[in-house]
Amino acid sequence: MEKKPYKTLLRAAKDELVINKSRFLCRGFPVESEEEALKCLLQVRAAHPDATHNCYAYAVGANMGIMRYSDDGEPGGTAGLPMMEVIKARCVTNCIVVVTRYFGGILLGAGGLVRAYSQSTVMAIDACGVGTVYPTVRYLVEISYPLLGRAEYLLKSQPVILEDKQFTDRVTLQLIVRARDEEAFVKEFISALDGKAEMLKTEEIYLAWEN
Repeated sequence: MEKKPYKTLLRAAKDELVINKSRFLCRGFPVESEEEALKCLLQVRAAHPDATHNCYAYAVGANMGIMRYSDDGEPGGTAGLPMMEVIKARCVTNCIVVVTRYFGGILLGAGGLVRAYSQSTVMAIDACGVGTVYPTVRYLVEISYPLLGRAEYLLKSQPVILEDKQFTDRVTLQLIVRARDEEAFVKEFISALDGKAEMLKTEEIYLAWEN
């Protein structure tokens, strides 16, 4: 059964927030499984063994079937749950957000902690960027050198990503296109190049496209 489109993070990224001398290092990672999410968490913990807390929240599955979070020593309900609520509100899944706190000596109180961890999660998600996962196909396209300019001009106006370009006796382009756009794109591309393009579908995947 074909998966319905869902939102996830486009890339791993980080940001930082400082509140009353406490540093909150916020990181987000796209993942494909709970095991991968926990691996990302372990990597962050290993990178910051002296941190006061490494709080996290993650969701896995197109329908967020798996949701886990932890306060990691912060007062109950002030870190992991607020982080999870941001993930749910942004409707992103197959991702984990880890917020590493270095305590600055000033207590923030329960409300302050909720705001800090919520804001840190928003910053992590914004740093990563959000995309929508669609069924996607990958093509290898071979054309002659004289047709390269025409092909590149056409690709600029198409819902296609040019992943790679190689030059041998002919030009080989590696393209990805959403499955929903595939038929129209292939038809227009071949027509624009007067039928002189060799197109080979090499892979069907699920890929996050920038919103």
